[in-house]
Amino acid sequence: MEVRDFMIRDVITVKKETTIRELLKVLVDHKIGGVPVVDGQGKLLGMISDGDVIRFLQPKARTVYDFYITIVVNEREDFNEKLAQSLDLPVEKIMKRRELYTVKPDDDFENALSILAKHHFKKLPVVNPAGRVVGVISRGDIMRQITTKLINS
Repeated sequence: MEVRDFMIRDVITVKKETTIRELLKVLVDHKIGGVPVVDGQGKLLGMISDGDVIRFLQPKARTVYDFYITIVVNEREDFNEKLAQSLDLPVEKIMKRRELYTVKPDDDFENALSILAKHHFKKLPVVNPAGRVVGVISRGDIMRQITTKLINS
């Protein structure tokens, strides 16, 4: 089996200029956890996930004393303030650019499974030889396909 047999072809993407506010709306509206970030020609620039946003918004680590003093008073204010300041930032500021793994449509399906398992990724972009995103393969998609194609057939 090849990646093309399991990939989602109707890919939801964002541009690097997309704001975090717009990204969150896309993720919620489509009930997804992440998307590829592409340029105007559809070439992969990076990946952004709900986890990236959460890690970005997480308050800085504090000492035990600071934590005790500020948890009651300031933690909610710190989070709300950081959220308000961050919503209009472009996703380019927090997207993952390094260690991007991709597969091609004609790659062996087991190669995609191996990458997803080894790196604990939830989603993997599928690119053509020109580097354009032509699909995505996710753990959930794989489970649905395995159930549909292999177990129920």
